[in-house]
Order: sequence, then C-alpha cells, then structure tokens
Amino acid sequence: MRNIAIISLGCLLGLASCSSLTSQRATNLNSERREEGTQSIVIAASPEQVRTTLVSSAEEKGTIITRNEGNMVIMENAIGRRNEVLDEEFGPSDKGERLIRIRIRFSGNACKTLVVQDLALLNNAYTVDERSFKLPGDANTQASLQQLKNNSEQKSTCPTS
Repeated sequence: MRNIAIISLGCLLGLASCSSLTSQRATNLNSERREEGTQSIVIAASPEQVRTTLVSSAEEKGTIITRNEGNMVIMENAIGRRNEVLDEEFGPSDKGERLIRIRIRFSGNACKTLVVQDLALLNNAYTVDERSFKLPGDANTQASLQQLKNNSEQKSTCPTS
C-alpha cells in the first residue's frame, strides 16, 4: 500500500510538471498570437528599444499613454467633435468622451520584435456607460506601425532585412 502511495505521488508530480511546462509554452505562444483584426510587424530591434521609441514618439505628439509596461503600451486619442457616422454606427457618446484606444504588444528578443496592434473605439469613456468596440486596422494604422519600425531600426544596432 505504501509503495502504491509513493508511485501515485510520483505520477502526480510528474503530471504537474508536464502541465506546468505545457502551460508556460502556451502562454509564450499566446503572447505572440495575432488575433483577428489586429495588425502586426516584425522589427529588427529589441522589445525595449521598440517600446522606448513608441513612447517617445507618442509623447512628442501629445498622445495620452494610459499604460506603459515592458511588453505593452496603451494609448488614447480623444475624438473632440461629434461625428454623425460614428453615432450611427456605434451609438452616441453623450455621457462621456469618445476615444480611440490603441494597444500595442511586444514580444521577441534582442534583434527581432513582433509588434501587434489592436484598436478600439470607446463611447462614454471612463463613465459607468462606457462601451468598447473593436476596430479593424487600416492603411493609416499600418503606416504608423511601419514608421515605428523605421524609427526603431534607425536607433538599433541590429542588422535589418
């Protein structure tokens, strides 16, 4: 009976370590997964260099940065005037500001960073009536990623492809 308990404990520990490794690998893959509706680009620079370049550019333009972490930056731009097209598509934003929220995630190594960007429209931002709508990227937002790539690679010592 004692041998069965020891064998069972050994099996459980073995399964737990396999599960932990699988979970860790899945987490790493998820951080690099490009979800539907996102835009991405690979940059020949470290994630830190890309983040620093992005934050510097946003600050120069007066863009509000609401979150600045090692692997993610979230920025917001207010839509200052009423927009009938957006009102019709997403409903009015009559109890708070309407914002575009840009989330940019980074993963990679010293000379290869995957940058994934997604966008959302917020109606009535920072109120109890806040609603968020996922937006597809377009040529303008892809051009912004390309500019981030150009600026980051200019400052990087990594070889470019």
